[in-house]
Amino acid sequence: MIAKLKGVVDAVDTDSAIVDVGGVGYLVSASARTLRNLVVGEPATVLVETIVREDAIALYGFLETAERDWFRILTTVQGVGARVALSILSTLSPDEIARAIAAQDRATLSRPAGVGPKLAARLATELKDKAAAFGIASPASNAAETAASAPAGSLNEDAVSALVNLGYRRVEAFGAVARVTQRLGADARLDAVIRAGLQELAR
Repeated sequence: MIAKLKGVVDAVDTDSAIVDVGGVGYLVSASARTLRNLVVGEPATVLVETIVREDAIALYGFLETAERDWFRILTTVQGVGARVALSILSTLSPDEIARAIAAQDRATLSRPAGVGPKLAARLATELKDKAAAFGIASPASNAAETAASAPAGSLNEDAVSALVNLGYRRVEAFGAVARVTQRLGADARLDAVIRAGLQELAR
């Protein structure tokens, strides 16, 4: 099982790259994010997820551990194969995926090619716990995930709804409220959280 390749980038295509390791060229499929950072002729260390099928052995490459871990998480969801997982990682960073799942922001999750509304809903529901368990999200994202698990109608949810009604995207509002409540404390009044949230979003 191939877990890592260390060599020289031989070629970069729209959805894959060839990494030359001691004269052997390995074809590695990767996200647009990873491919943008691979330079032909330059050395590279690529983390690899090897998937063995009946008719082929496919290598999927990542420059960051977080991206590889999210690839593994995403492909546990029914309907998300390797190609769709790479499409998601090409459109959203690991942090953005974590924040969207924490905020249950299905609109953001449906942005990547190949992800429709039903699959976005499945990603939001099935990965809510895994996003926090893998510890990939930033502290603000973790706070948002904690807030997301609070009972419906809570102060946090009311504040998020108010900001959404003012025209902000749900994922942005969720992150702002999470940061504000972390700073102001759990006893903060709703109007104070909304005001602070607006100031946070205006930065």
